[in-house]
Amino acid sequence: MLLSPNLWIVVVVTVAAVALCVSLHYEALRLIAKRPTKHYWRRRMIFLILALLAIHIIEIWIFAIANYGLLQFDGFGHLEGMEVVDLYNCVYYSAIVFTTLGFGDIVPVGYLRLLTGVEAIAGLTFITWSASFMFLNMEQAWRGRGHSDP
Repeated sequence: MLLSPNLWIVVVVTVAAVALCVSLHYEALRLIAKRPTKHYWRRRMIFLILALLAIHIIEIWIFAIANYGLLQFDGFGHLEGMEVVDLYNCVYYSAIVFTTLGFGDIVPVGYLRLLTGVEAIAGLTFITWSASFMFLNMEQAWRGRGHSDP
């Protein structure tokens, strides 16, 4: 049913998770871009990769918490194949969805499919956004602006 209150709750939770992740991603990249390079491009690239991994892990946790929260109540659906509904398993599920790896060992049923589908699209978007950001930074280093670390 399209007008189900449970569906609208899932929509609100999904929009909130996406908005939080977009804000986090944008602000983190903005802060990283402002960080002075001091011409140590190797160190900057290592820092950048580690920072991007940390950002993605936080985003995975945000979606995991959203899934876990909805799973605590009846009427939102369930995750078939998840024997124990705990935060750890929700983080695993979220990581699989976020990266669009999709092992298929856990399958969403009910309104949770909305959150799952949007998380996959968001994860793909964040990963490509990060890759573009990384490429632009590497291109700067390769064009002669960067220098080797001492």
